[in-house]
Amino acid sequence: MKTLAVLTSGGDAPGMNAAIRSVVRSAIYRKFNIYGIMRGYAGLIDGDFMKMNARSVSNIIANGGTILKTSRCEEFKTKSGQRKAVDWLKKRKIDGLVVIGGNGSFQGAHVLAKNWGINVVGIPGTIDNDIAGTDYTLGADTAVNTALDAIDKIRDTVHSMERIFVVEVMGREEGFIAIRVGLTGGAEDIIFPGNDYKIDDMCDDIRAGRKRGKMNWIVVVAEGVAHAKDIEKLIHEETGFEVKSVTLGHIQRGGSPTALDRLLGLRFGAASVDALANGLTDKAVGIIADEIVLTDFEKACKHSKKKIGLDLELYRLTKILSI
Repeated sequence: MKTLAVLTSGGDAPGMNAAIRSVVRSAIYRKFNIYGIMRGYAGLIDGDFMKMNARSVSNIIANGGTILKTSRCEEFKTKSGQRKAVDWLKKRKIDGLVVIGGNGSFQGAHVLAKNWGINVVGIPGTIDNDIAGTDYTLGADTAVNTALDAIDKIRDTVHSMERIFVVEVMGREEGFIAIRVGLTGGAEDIIFPGNDYKIDDMCDDIRAGRKRGKMNWIVVVAEGVAHAKDIEKLIHEETGFEVKSVTLGHIQRGGSPTALDRLLGLRFGAASVDALANGLTDKAVGIIADEIVLTDFEKACKHSKKKIGLDLELYRLTKILSI
């Protein structure tokens, strides 16, 4: 093992720069050469490599996004695209590759390892926290805190104008952000994957709350289940009350990573280099009960991590505390 490379792929997530910093400096500590690949698998196909040194990653630990840029690459899903990527890895004499990204990125890494014999280790970077084999993924904690900060600000208007607000957060297949933001932000209801919601019951709760003098109401919606605008319309039509909707969107992906995401990025980065140096491949780095673990890509790529039981428990607590 003499030369490593690192790339970021798919949606960006806070903490990716901390992971890049750790990969680069851990590799240099081991006397390895290290390259950064720009724009994920697209850059790998195009041969967009950048030789890195310790100073290449100075002062990036607090930055959101990724200095290596990122993209989604349809060409990499084809054998011809994969062959181009492998040819560049061989041309640059890359012995091991670190892929930082989510489910789709890990599927690509698994293909490189299984079908092309490339030594690959993955670092889970996605705000959805939907990778198996780890309690947390890079960016999830920051995304929750960013959304929570927005909810806190929205609540000022909710309280002042005595309105109903529907707030849409990210989460296509996971309720991780919605559940935690809803509970800690004092929301009255949450719509999230894995929990069938009934608009009639929700409106009954709102009307009953008004009779008790509860004039403020926040509903948090995960984007994968419904859109805030649609829920706004349904509540207004059912109750006649004034309702406003807000979609937080991509602000949840940006911003300076929390201490937890920085710590994860630094630990994951070092662990990925250690794994490759020890001859391991086709693995994803993760953390369970504060211990670094390695999981086969094939398992990590499956959405088996969903903890619907915990989500329902937290939702039940939300409803209890919303009275």
